[in-house]
Parts: sequence; structure tokens; C-alpha cells
Amino acid sequence: MKKELFRFSYIVYESIEELEKQKAELLQQARKITENAYAPYSNFKVGAFAKLVNGKTVSGTNQENAAYPAGICAERTLMSTASSLFPGVGIETIAISYHNLNGKSDHPISPCGICRQSFYEFQERTQNSITILLSGMTGKVFEIENAENLLPLVFGAGDMK
Repeated sequence: MKKELFRFSYIVYESIEELEKQKAELLQQARKITENAYAPYSNFKVGAFAKLVNGKTVSGTNQENAAYPAGICAERTLMSTASSLFPGVGIETIAISYHNLNGKSDHPISPCGICRQSFYEFQERTQNSITILLSGMTGKVFEIENAENLLPLVFGAGDMK
């Protein structure tokens, strides 16, 4: 028997002011786009804003539905938009922010499991690793250099061959 350990490193910024200009702009847009989220049930608005490899930008917000769990996360909305408008083009960097109308929005949160799997498959499909910026409306910012780091022991298309 052998015990294995999975670790990954990420960068922690104390605030958006520490980010390089381009990444700060993406995060500002992610924070702003939370206004367009449709979250009347959870009051937890999420916005995602990304720069693609071709230089274009796309956004996405969470969209809830009374027929829970029929809603869709901001991250998957963004990936659907990106792949519809720019087929085969990778995401260079995605910034994800949230506005919790029931409480604080002052620390980074991580994408759900479905979004983590979707990021992995998007990276595989476009052959481009995705840098992820995570933050609330204020506070610290996490930078994760490869979305695959969020999903240890990943299951992918290669496992079905």
C-alpha cells in the first residue's frame, strides 16, 4: 500500500489592487456582471468574465429556475457562450466573483464540482490551460494557474476509450 498526496499552489493577493492591470480589469468586469445574474431563490449572484486566447472577451452569470436544479452556473454559461461564438478557441483567463445578497461577499469562493469538470473538459477540448481568478466583491483574490488543479483524480474522455 502507498499513500499519495495531492497538492497545488495558488497565488493569494490581498486585494484587486495587487493584480496586474489586465487581470484587475477582468475581475472588475466579473464583479460588475453579477448585477445581471438571475438569482431570486438563493440571492447569490455570480458573475464570470473571461479573456479568450483570440483576445475577445465573454461573460456569464448564474441563471436560477424555480424548477431547481434547472439553473446554470455563471462559469458554464460563460463556457457555453465562448464555445458558441468562438468554436475551438481557448479561455486564457477567467475571473469569477459573487455578490451574496444575504451576507458578506468578501472572500474567494470556489466553483462547484460540475463547473470544475466543465473547466477540465474545456481545457482538454481547446488544448489550452485556463487561469482562474476567484474573489468576492471585495477582499482577497486567488489566482489558480490551471483549472485542472481544482479537480484531483479527474475523469475525462480518455477514460472512456
